[in-house]
Amino acid sequence: MLTSAEIRQQFIDFFVQKYQHTAVPSSPVVPPPSETTLMFANAGMNQFKDVFLATGTRPYSRAVDTQKCIRAGGKHNDLDDVGRDTYHHTFFEMLGNWSFGDYFKKEAIAWAWELLTAVWKLDASRLHVTVFEGDPDNGLERDEESIGFWKAVGVDPKNIHLGSKKDNFWEMGETGPCGPCTEIHIDRTPDKTGGPLVNMGSADAIEIWNIVFIQYNRNADKSLTPLPAKHVDTGMGFERIAAVLQNVASNYDTDIFVPIFQAIREVTNAPEYTGSLESITDIAYRVIADHIRTLTFALTDGGIPANDGRGYVLRSILRRAERFGRQYFKTTEPFMHRLVPVVVEHFGAAFPELRTNPKRVADTVLDEEKTFLRNYDRGIGLYRQVADAVRKDGGTIIPAEKAFDLHQTFGFFVDITDQMGREEGLTVDRVGFEAKMKAHAEISRQGQKKIVISAVQGDLPTTDDSVKYRATILSAKVVGWVKANTVFRTGELPNDPDAVLLDRTCFYGEQGGQVGDTGTLSSASVLFEVTDTQRLGEAVLHVGTFRQGMLSVGDEITATVSGDSRGRIVRNHTATHLLNLALRDVLGEHVEQRGSLVDADRTRYDFTHSAPLTSEELRRVESHVNERILADLPVAAREMPLIEAKKLPGVRAVFGEKYPDPVRVVTIGAKTPADVTAEMSVEFCGGVHLTSTASAGYFRIVSQEPVSKGIRRLSAVTGPVAFARIGDIFQLADGLATELACRPEDLPTRLPALLAEVQKLRDDVKRNLADSISAVGDTLFDAATVVNGTRIIAGEFPLAPVEQMRTQADRLRQKAGSAIVVIFNKDEGKVPILVALTNDLVERGLSAGEIIKPIAQAVGGSGGGKRADMAQAGGKDPSKIADAVAKAIEVGRAALGG
Repeated sequence: MLTSAEIRQQFIDFFVQKYQHTAVPSSPVVPPPSETTLMFANAGMNQFKDVFLATGTRPYSRAVDTQKCIRAGGKHNDLDDVGRDTYHHTFFEMLGNWSFGDYFKKEAIAWAWELLTAVWKLDASRLHVTVFEGDPDNGLERDEESIGFWKAVGVDPKNIHLGSKKDNFWEMGETGPCGPCTEIHIDRTPDKTGGPLVNMGSADAIEIWNIVFIQYNRNADKSLTPLPAKHVDTGMGFERIAAVLQNVASNYDTDIFVPIFQAIREVTNAPEYTGSLESITDIAYRVIADHIRTLTFALTDGGIPANDGRGYVLRSILRRAERFGRQYFKTTEPFMHRLVPVVVEHFGAAFPELRTNPKRVADTVLDEEKTFLRNYDRGIGLYRQVADAVRKDGGTIIPAEKAFDLHQTFGFFVDITDQMGREEGLTVDRVGFEAKMKAHAEISRQGQKKIVISAVQGDLPTTDDSVKYRATILSAKVVGWVKANTVFRTGELPNDPDAVLLDRTCFYGEQGGQVGDTGTLSSASVLFEVTDTQRLGEAVLHVGTFRQGMLSVGDEITATVSGDSRGRIVRNHTATHLLNLALRDVLGEHVEQRGSLVDADRTRYDFTHSAPLTSEELRRVESHVNERILADLPVAAREMPLIEAKKLPGVRAVFGEKYPDPVRVVTIGAKTPADVTAEMSVEFCGGVHLTSTASAGYFRIVSQEPVSKGIRRLSAVTGPVAFARIGDIFQLADGLATELACRPEDLPTRLPALLAEVQKLRDDVKRNLADSISAVGDTLFDAATVVNGTRIIAGEFPLAPVEQMRTQADRLRQKAGSAIVVIFNKDEGKVPILVALTNDLVERGLSAGEIIKPIAQAVGGSGGGKRADMAQAGGKDPSKIADAVAKAIEVGRAALGG
């Protein structure tokens, strides 16, 4: 029997050795910051998206790989099915072979059939295929070509089925590359009667391979545009084909999962796994095994649990698995982190990145477990109350407001409420819940909405922007424009284009965290203000507004970058590289960049670190940066072959980012690659930089904040802005020194002494107030009304914090032994009231909450409470305090039977 590792390798070898494909590594399952349309890599084609859109290229036209995928959240979401069947997963591997404008349907179909039937020896009579039946709404006809090719390789016509757009038209997301597909299903019924079960969601006839013919781009308006070239994208579920080739009934019975199940049993003392679809403990096994794979791979690739977006999905997955262990395996301590090592050991050979820092992954999981379990027991009790109330009323739907309270107030995620409810025959009003979440989110957006052009219809011209690193003005020719995601190459531009296209430009298109340039396109009669510059493939798009005149394709213009803005951007960008180096110097080599935004105002830098930086650490980071600025170090940029660039000592790259070959390398302190040392700043970067560090002037950190668990953010300024910041601080120090009649250099000793003086005065005031309150209390104690041995102590006290009033009530109760204490205050037209009873009265059935109600009414107020020994209320009429005191004595007498 083939092992899963052998199956993976045989797939890759088949296409590499027999059909000249290039084996490429999986891209990270957490997309890089530049990929904004995906929550997770959900298919093998994600890393080749730019090729399909003709905005990028590869040095090969055929590829083969196994891609790490997560489908949990968004368009492709298998989370709810995990554990309840044998073949859905949130994390899975997608085996794939690719053609970029090379072979198409005939070869893809023939080679798939050859691998399955000739190499892996599957019974051809058990294989069924589906083809696209067409879609009149989009003007798409039935895929007769694929039908013909399947018949040609020997597929029985009875085993060829038509599939709808839902099943046989593949789309990556709401927009992007797409096309018809043909799928291969295997009939696993004993008597080969599974044909009618194809595309019916049955484990007896499951899809094992999907061959997508990428021909179109799905636009934002849902229309389809033919792509410049036709491509093949195939995907075979690794876990599913392993189950078939190992002749087991379930993906979870393969050697992919067995080691994880063994670890689960060892860690949780769970009963033995039996493979049942009905047993809740077996469902728990499958959920936990699936989810720990997802978490280990996602956290390794840069994912961070959080309360929104991708981080929310990861946190929800972890809590979902933790809940299963807690509820059905009776775990009492965090256990998920103890499963990380088995995932690393089992998959580390195929995915070496898992071995990079497994302790960090396990520690992150443990921290999340601890946080969840602190609230779990209370949350489960509240859930029970809600569920019992729904059933008591004869209902089956958990109200949106109850689910929202559990989620928002008690950290009991709605996914868990939903899951537990379904296990008990209840459902959550998710529509109402989402509406409440949306209302709660109060997102404020400032400024004009930014135009983002991510895909277009039509042929984008290549823009020569090679001078952007050394020039800020040049002559260029208008070659087109973009409007409503459509490219136009002839005629006069409208008065409101989204972007202008030039044959050459000195403008920098937003990329790698550096914002796009601003400036103007002008001639004698025309002024177009460029407010943003974007890149799309090899084209540079000048986004902006006409201020004067009009343009036509073919017109000559002068492109001028805003020199002031560019100067501030390059200062901040070079300082960002110095900051990256300084953080590793001060905090350690664990620091990795997790994102940045460099604009004309500041640099914003996100990095991995588990705790806020101390004042001393911030000072040291600033010092390290400023020392290198003062050293006037050379800043050099050069293109190098990617394989050589990766060998440079100390080279840094943004985690998960894709880099071209050759790659641009920016070094600080080295004039040639031979001069580079591990102590220097060496980064892959396509941005614009200074030529020497001295031009940055000065560097100052202005803020730090958490982004998510394990990710910190620093914001900093350079040059004149940084000097102005220092000037403001000196001005503030001079003003304080003048006020305190001392020299600025004496402030470090003068201010602590002053604060100590203020604290002493506060303590004196507090002590005097306490003495005054006690004196009043003693006077009222002596004048108290006594009924059957119990004192009724009531009267007005000096205004003080409620804590002091409670302390006074406790003192009087203790002094009296048996008492009703009623304390009144005056507070700017309000009357705070406190009623306290001794324990003997509570044991007799008296309640402070009941006693306080008529007293509060006497001063125009209301109040009460559930505590029997103490209650608070408020009134609105201080002139009636004397009447309220009399009312307190009256109510007290009645309560005491006097």
